[in-house]
Order: sequence, then C-alpha cells, then structure tokens
Amino acid sequence: MAVKRKMRKTGKIIIGITVGLALILCGIFAWVLTRPPVVKKQTPSASLHELDVPIVDVPKVEETSATLFAVGDGLLHEAVYYWVRQADGTYEFKPMVDRIGEIARQYDLRYYNQETILGGTELGLSHYPTFNSPQEFGLNMIEEGFNLVSTATNHTLDAGVAGVENSWNFWHSHEDEIVMQGTNLSWEDRETIPVREVNGISYAFLSWTFGMNGFQPPEGMEYLVNCYTGHEDEMLDQVRRAKEMADVVIMAIHWGTEYATYPNDEQIYLAQALSDAGCDIIIGNHPHMIQPVQWINGHKTICFYAMGNLLSAQFDDSLVGMMGAVTIHKKTVGDKVEITLSDVKADLHWTYGEANGWHNIRVIPFSELDDSLCPGYQELYARMSKIITDMDDSIQVGGF
Repeated sequence: MAVKRKMRKTGKIIIGITVGLALILCGIFAWVLTRPPVVKKQTPSASLHELDVPIVDVPKVEETSATLFAVGDGLLHEAVYYWVRQADGTYEFKPMVDRIGEIARQYDLRYYNQETILGGTELGLSHYPTFNSPQEFGLNMIEEGFNLVSTATNHTLDAGVAGVENSWNFWHSHEDEIVMQGTNLSWEDRETIPVREVNGISYAFLSWTFGMNGFQPPEGMEYLVNCYTGHEDEMLDQVRRAKEMADVVIMAIHWGTEYATYPNDEQIYLAQALSDAGCDIIIGNHPHMIQPVQWINGHKTICFYAMGNLLSAQFDDSLVGMMGAVTIHKKTVGDKVEITLSDVKADLHWTYGEANGWHNIRVIPFSELDDSLCPGYQELYARMSKIITDMDDSIQVGGF
C-alpha cells in the first residue's frame, strides 16, 4: 500500500511539472507573437565615390523653333508709285501690300528683296531702265512686319554712289527693326557678318548679286555692292565663316536668267556650292518669274530658286509671285546643337491693277481672287503652281 501511495504521489508531481512547463511554453509563445518587431540597426552604406562607381551626368535637352516667310522683288516702276503720291509729297504703299503683310506677321522672320534702290526723292525718282525709288516703300514694308531685306541686285548702282549711301543710311536708321544686307559703305562693313537671334536660334543673313547691269563702283569702292561674279570664293568663304558664328545661314542671292521658269546651270551649281559651304536657306531672285523650290544635300538646305515679283507693273506671268515658308528647329543636347528644317511650303499671289494706267494696284493671294479681279485665275494658278514642284514634288503647295 505504501508503494502504491508513493507512486500516485510521484505521478501527480510529474503531471504538475508537465502542466507547468506547458503553461510556461504557451506564455513564451504568446509573448513572441505579440512583442514589437526588432529593428536591426543599419550600418551606413558607403557613398558611390567610396565604391568607385562613376556618376553619369545626363545632358540637358532643349528644343526651340522659329519660322521664316519670304517673298520676292519690290520692283517700283513709275506706275507703282505714281498713284500713291500724297498731297504733302510723301508716298503711301501699304494698301498695295497689306494682304501680304497680314500673312507675313504670322512668322518670326519676314524677308523681301528690295529690287530698286531706295535713294529717295532728294535724288529725283526714276524708273526703268535705271531706277530710284521712294524710301517710304521700305518704311511701309517695315510697318507690315518685314525684318529682313536684301539690297544686292542688278539695279543697286542705278542711282550711283549717292543712291547706295542714301539707301544704306535709311535702312540703318531702322536697324532695330530690320536687317539689311547686300550694300556697304566701307570694307569693314562688307566683311562684317550680321548675326541676330530669334527664339534662341542664332542666324546669319547674307546677300549677293551676279552684277549691276554693267555699272561698276568707283575704284577703291568695290565694297559698295556684294557682287559674286569673279568673287565666288569670297562669297563661299563668307558662308563658311557665318556657319561658324550662327546656327543658321540665310543667303539671299540675285542670279538666273530673266523670265525663265527653270534655274540655269550656274544657279544649280551655286546652290550646291552654297549648301556644301554651310548655307541652310537660299532665297533667290532676278528672273521676275517664279522658279522651283528644291531640297539640296538630303534636306540639309532648302532652295527657293526664284520668288518672282512681289510688286511691279510688269506683264503676263511676271505678275505672279511666290510666297515661301520654312520652320527652323534647334535641338541642343549638352553642348551639341542640331539644326533641322521642316514644313516647307510655297504658294502664289498676283498683282492687280486697273487697266487705266495701273491705278489701284494690289498684291492679292490667289486664295482671295475671283474672275472679276483676274479672269481665268484658276487656270493661271493651276499652270503656275506646277512650277513650284518641277524639281521636287515633296514641296507643299498652299497652306498659308
């Protein structure tokens, strides 16, 4: 009996110990589940420089653009200025060109060619074949928004040295509004390349002519007119220097055969040479007719071979002129600059004048014409607009 009582007592002890251990284990387990997580202390990591990992600078990318609009010759026959003389002896041309001005003002750069010298009334006005024109025409073109003008033409010396001097002084009195190129009053002036900026894009503007209708500057004053005949290397070198100074080089050039609708061999050769030298935009004139528009060097350069007349009192198809436009894009990645051209287009305008002595002259876009103003205008437009794409059918016609 004593043995049995001893065994029962031992069993109760064992059971008690077992239950106690179980309770302890349950408590420990519950504590583990409910205790806050232990945050392991972080050891500071080494910097990229301490690990010798190179840091790559991502170059800054900037993009901007500007637009250019161009028209042709301001050819001021007597019939053009006769009817706009005011009572005080001044001249008012704005009603003639205001429709074109409305289009031009939508663009950043607005170019035209001043075919006849603006020597002003003090020298006496004159017309074909040796012109001298009122300076009010230049003022009115500035008021219409034009800010680029070329003056190197075959009529530059029609009024002699005085004509060039008066014209130069007029344009430079408005140099904050318009950039004039083509004529100079010194060798220093001739060698200076004007560089301006629009929308963060720098541009150089140049102007040259094939000749001056047999007139020559006085000896020692050859700087008066930028004449490329016999000086082609000088012209191309100026383009190369300009390209080093500016993002974009714009060349206004007087060339070609009068009344021809297709460029001659010299034009085609010089266009390629100008492009190779760094010219981005070539705006040609002299033929008094429109000529094709063409991309050169794989869309590097756009060439408007001839814009025709903006304003004149000429005849037949020479009353049709061209409007041209192009968008200039600049992309800067770090210190690398990329220039591209796009959105090239061209369209036509027509010079209206009443049959009685060219009264009430107006330059009117074809989109605003009707048969009462220009009988058969649709057929005329269809025929003349084909000239634009005669060398490059990728050129857009219309869209102004």
